[in-house]
Amino acid sequence: MNDHDKELYLALLKKAGCSEDVIAHSIAVSSLAEEIGVKLLSKGIDLDIELIIKGALLHDVGRAVTHDVTHVIEGVKLAENFSLEPEVIGIIKTHVGAGITFKEARQLGFPLGTYVPQTIEQKIVAHADNLVKGNKRISLQTRIEHMKKENMSDYIIKRIVRLASEIENY
Repeated sequence: MNDHDKELYLALLKKAGCSEDVIAHSIAVSSLAEEIGVKLLSKGIDLDIELIIKGALLHDVGRAVTHDVTHVIEGVKLAENFSLEPEVIGIIKTHVGAGITFKEARQLGFPLGTYVPQTIEQKIVAHADNLVKGNKRISLQTRIEHMKKENMSDYIIKRIVRLASEIENY
């Protein structure tokens, strides 16, 4: 993906009203996701690196509206308003942690749908997002420690570890 295209996606974040911190985070996630994607491509894994970069740049567009978990839903709405392709919307919809299960989505009042990453591109962006805090890369262990401090359930933490293992073992 060329720099001009990246600038267009960053301009969408600005147009939506994302803060400079959210934009910096999105750039960091995109950089890491691209590295992971290139590494998997070199192993012969079939994936769309352009989609990974674009999805990672736009994954947090919903933070223009809110910083709670419903930024997923707000991001989907914004992406639909921007007429983004379904594959990018899918990344926005599934990027939180290792996804949001049907039961969790129902408890959160989300519209019916799949919020767990299914495609390799969705999984890479979710994993990269887990390894970036602000605009700094962190280890999986650091992410887990942050989650424990936030009283996240062991079930959610195990899903994130499982996702990391899946990506690392491709």
